[in-house]
Amino acid sequence: MRSGAMRPGAQPNMQQLMKQAQKMQEQVARAQAELAEAELTASAGNGLVTVVITGLGEFKSVKIDPKVVDADDVETLEDLVLAAIHSAAEAQRELAETKMGPATGGFSLPGF
Repeated sequence: MRSGAMRPGAQPNMQQLMKQAQKMQEQVARAQAELAEAELTASAGNGLVTVVITGLGEFKSVKIDPKVVDADDVETLEDLVLAAIHSAAEAQRELAETKMGPATGGFSLPGF
């Protein structure tokens, strides 16, 4: 039997479970702090539209190159902004999975 494994019918060691829960909570808090500090940049249209998002999913800024602003073609600008937002959101999701996965032992937490 490996170390720490419970025998069939044995009661879990509550103190050990509490220590594990506290360690997991500390790891989650550390990962969340790292995500809050992280900034990810995504762009569309070869850099014509750029979006900055934090690792927690807070959008910080949108930059639009004046070359793409055309009153007769607003739809292209809208598509570029949407594409940059989607790209930033995907990068944020991947970073959150990378940071939170080890802290949660593979369990999915709401909002991450």
